[in-house]
Amino acid sequence: MTVLNSAPGVADLYPTRGKTEVATPRVDPVVWSAPDARGPIRQSDLAGFERDGFLAIDELIGPDEIGVYQAELERLVNDPAIKADERSIVEKASQKVRSVFEVHKISEVFARLVRDERVVGRARQILGSDVYVHQSRINVKPGFGASGFYWHSDFETWHAEDGLPNMRTVSVSLALTENYDTNGGLMIMPGSHKTFLGCAGETPKDNYKRSLQMQDAGTPSDEALTSLADEYGIRLFTGKAGSATWFDCNAMHGSGDNITPYPRSNVFIVFNSVENTAVEPFAAPVRRPEFIGARDFTPVK
Repeated sequence: MTVLNSAPGVADLYPTRGKTEVATPRVDPVVWSAPDARGPIRQSDLAGFERDGFLAIDELIGPDEIGVYQAELERLVNDPAIKADERSIVEKASQKVRSVFEVHKISEVFARLVRDERVVGRARQILGSDVYVHQSRINVKPGFGASGFYWHSDFETWHAEDGLPNMRTVSVSLALTENYDTNGGLMIMPGSHKTFLGCAGETPKDNYKRSLQMQDAGTPSDEALTSLADEYGIRLFTGKAGSATWFDCNAMHGSGDNITPYPRSNVFIVFNSVENTAVEPFAAPVRRPEFIGARDFTPVK
């Protein structure tokens, strides 16, 4: 495999995709802003984010607003043109839309959400700088058999395949339907963000085409996941539509299949610091497409 060299002078602090699985202690801050920096997150909640790697908010978007986003979700997943777009990922078995990427560029409704100070303001406060959108997507889990997302650290993929040098990236998952404890909700191992787990195995070319349907490269071993779960435990997130979970880029997380009758859908926005822009991939032969890993570093205003 030929791997592109990262930008000159950019050290690979988090080796991955080698012959063996390697655990590396985190060297980056979790919260990058100064302790007295102003923002929508209380200092006690920032301390919790530093400790656990996540922040859950019961009602980020109120009941009077959430219907707008639910209607836009339905419009996107039922539009044949969107389904045929390369930015859509379709379930193999059901041929239903699983994810739609770059939704903040496809949809002005979700573009406004990205610019909402309740959303982007928290990202700026955690990352201590202006931010841009590294990735956005809607994830759709209709009832009766929608498949889950296996355990992984997002940063492992974003570092290996997109070239993000440092852990200065945060995600928010906003529930567009109610998240029960039975319909495939988000699970996180609290505290796991303090250790980077470099996975074993090379990255195939165009790996994204397979990994977005079923993760393979960048998947932790059963032994490593057991060790992390024994040390940190597992937290399952539930909540009504409009609730949100912010989580660190290196938090080990995943979600199960949804075999209930009740759909579980969310919009997922990844904010990266403008001081942590992507270089060449650290462990992949080529960059992923820009609709998955952005190369437009324009700050969100």
